[in-house]
Amino acid sequence: MDLPQRIELHAFESLTLSDGAFLRGAAAEGRPALLTAALHLPVGAGPHPLVVLMHGSGGIGSAVANWTRQVTALGAASLVMDGFTGRGLTSTSTQQALLGRLNFILDIYRALEKLAAHPAIDPKRVILLGFSRGGQATLYAALSRFQALWNRSGITPMAHLAFYPDCSMRFLEETILPPVPVRVFHGLADDYNPPHTARAYVERLRAAGVDARFTAYAGGHHGFDNPLSETHQPATGSQSLRDCTIEERAPGVLINACTGAPFSYADACVRTDPHAGGHPAAAAAARRDIGRVLGELLGSGYGPA
Repeated sequence: MDLPQRIELHAFESLTLSDGAFLRGAAAEGRPALLTAALHLPVGAGPHPLVVLMHGSGGIGSAVANWTRQVTALGAASLVMDGFTGRGLTSTSTQQALLGRLNFILDIYRALEKLAAHPAIDPKRVILLGFSRGGQATLYAALSRFQALWNRSGITPMAHLAFYPDCSMRFLEETILPPVPVRVFHGLADDYNPPHTARAYVERLRAAGVDARFTAYAGGHHGFDNPLSETHQPATGSQSLRDCTIEERAPGVLINACTGAPFSYADACVRTDPHAGGHPAAAAAARRDIGRVLGELLGSGYGPA
């Protein structure tokens, strides 16, 4: 059954931080943010494995709802994060500077802290699944450095799954992770978050001994899993870092590698008007792949749906 037995809304406290403050662990520089997440519980008493879903720059859309139904059909719980409403935002697509890109990582950790003792959740079987900006968060939430700085939940996610994440930023200690799987899924036609930077990061992880894999879908643009769209269109005004290379050269200092100056969304490398939209064949393949991956991670009884 792909409908939840019960839906619970959970409020939790997070912070709104600059990326520099996040990277330095400077909690005192953050502003309090009261956020919410929707917990979808499948049929049965549990404790259930949990898949945390983190949305992208456009907020919670139909693709997240579609993935939530698939997770429920597998017999797992899902936690749909909302990193925007509590901050007075609906989107950052055309103004990415409205929210530091790393805030979603802290939000995930704080939500896990709230859910760690939930009787229907198995804290040893938590998987992160994110999309675009949220895919970046679920991907880099694996870093041991970030977990040491911010994760007080007692939960180490058992896998990190990221759809079309932005990987234009290179962080200090970015290949030091716990021994957990990392899986990245990307459309080869994506000109919003280009696949080659994500593939390169996966290769750096693999060279460091991480169980990391990159799966590509021919013809897929950004948001290829959108169930309400069958083709791509210009995402007019949306900001893309596709031509940027950003490096953390000292803790908390993000440098535009082309200019040698601190990165800003006013930099010339920031482009606009990338493309986004559904690709039914790529979406169907991705759903099969995620069903297989979740089945492999969770074991008997949680096969593809």
